[in-house]
Amino acid sequence: MPQKIIILDFGSQTTQLIGRRVRELDTFCEILPYNKYPVGDADVIGVILSGSPFSVHDPDAFQVDLSQFVGRVPVLGICYGAQYMAHRGGGLVEKAGSREYGRALLTSVDTTNPLLRGIERGSQVWMSHGDTITALPAGCHAIASTADVRFAAYASDTAPLWAVQFHPEVFHSLQGTQLLRNFVVDICGSRQQWSAASFVETTVEQLRQQLGQDRVILGLSGGVDSSVCAVLLNRAIGDRLTCIFVDHGMLRKDEFSKVMAAYQGLGLNVRGVDASERFFAHLAGVTDPEQKRKIIGRDFVEVFNAEAAKITDARWLAQGTIYPDRIESLNITGKVIKSHHNVGGLPKEMHLQLCEPLQWLFKDEVRRVGRELGMPERLIKRHPFPGPGLAVRILGDITPERVRILQEADDIYIEAMLHYRCPDGEMLYDKVWQAGAILLADVRSVGVMGDERTYEHPVALRAVTSTDAMTADWAHLPYDFLARVSNDIINKVRGVNRVCYDISSKPPATIEWE
Repeated sequence: MPQKIIILDFGSQTTQLIGRRVRELDTFCEILPYNKYPVGDADVIGVILSGSPFSVHDPDAFQVDLSQFVGRVPVLGICYGAQYMAHRGGGLVEKAGSREYGRALLTSVDTTNPLLRGIERGSQVWMSHGDTITALPAGCHAIASTADVRFAAYASDTAPLWAVQFHPEVFHSLQGTQLLRNFVVDICGSRQQWSAASFVETTVEQLRQQLGQDRVILGLSGGVDSSVCAVLLNRAIGDRLTCIFVDHGMLRKDEFSKVMAAYQGLGLNVRGVDASERFFAHLAGVTDPEQKRKIIGRDFVEVFNAEAAKITDARWLAQGTIYPDRIESLNITGKVIKSHHNVGGLPKEMHLQLCEPLQWLFKDEVRRVGRELGMPERLIKRHPFPGPGLAVRILGDITPERVRILQEADDIYIEAMLHYRCPDGEMLYDKVWQAGAILLADVRSVGVMGDERTYEHPVALRAVTSTDAMTADWAHLPYDFLARVSNDIINKVRGVNRVCYDISSKPPATIEWE
């Protein structure tokens, strides 16, 4: 097993960013709930405690038994993690005079401390807390300060323990990556052996051991995740993999034929199943987004169950579930943010075990694995597309006519993006993480086309930039591009008379509207 850093999640919005930064250091990490430290796991080389929306003084604040790891492996506390260790160690944590949020500069830095080697005095960091440490525990000393925060960072005199009240994982902490490198590589001793090549090698071997001579069925969607999953499994078990591509009727325009054609030459055994009538019937009149997802997830599994019955020796169902799917589906408080159709287990009647070889990867890591496997760029660079398809991009109930409208509008949008070359020579599609059109099906707006009044649907365009889908910013698309796309959609798509552009970031919005 690889060395690993354990990140204990106390509910911070940036916990996943910590994981991303550690992975960028070619080091495997695992994000676990604050109270699920894997006691006895010999592969753990360090622990990071995340931030939290709580104050350490809140009665509902998350608590952890520090003795499980403090003094046993190196520990780094970030924001709440720093305050929690100070509080539990006998220091003082009090309300700050004013909420400390935003950019700050380090006014003093102990560069002799291994955590801060290479960190410059005056380096910009990002603060986000309402409490502050006013007295350190016995046996600890300050190693960095800002103008307003005396104990911006501290270290223990006797144990391998460090803490910072700022967030090194965020972009605005300009030398945050250096700090994390100091901790992960220099202090924890990571051998930096986590890479796409090592993942492929170890995962292929693990799959061969896990699956033996069993036959596996894979739910293929045509997206990056399931495509990489299929090629990875094909390398491990060859023709014992059968891929099934279900057309639920809410794919992009001509998606079914395009996806089937895309896998020619990859040596995959792919079966296509047209189940669109079934999905449309069960979605009729349903408007609640969570209910849509559950219906599609249920029907998807049932279609697979029927198809699996034709493959009598199948023992496993493989899915392209990735790490953000699992993180976003259920947070540490147990509250569902939104269901992902491939997260949540399988019904007993399916009689298949679950295989998820990508479950620890972020999206950009999946793409790197795809390149390592020699997959064509057209598949690797493909924008993410939700499993429920256009069902969660139609705000209202689902009908074949509404799907047709959205398919036409979306096709104009995506094709234009694929052919728009930016001043630097790069195609606009490649600059955007994810793009798609949304139909406001239960909304109508007044318009004028020719000399006639129209009363038709608005379409919203969505495009975001991101690295892992955990956070995303709206893409600043060129005005001339938006103008052309808007004009083409309104002129060519019957049923649309208005086009809007979504400028919401995640958080607080999500990438998909439903």
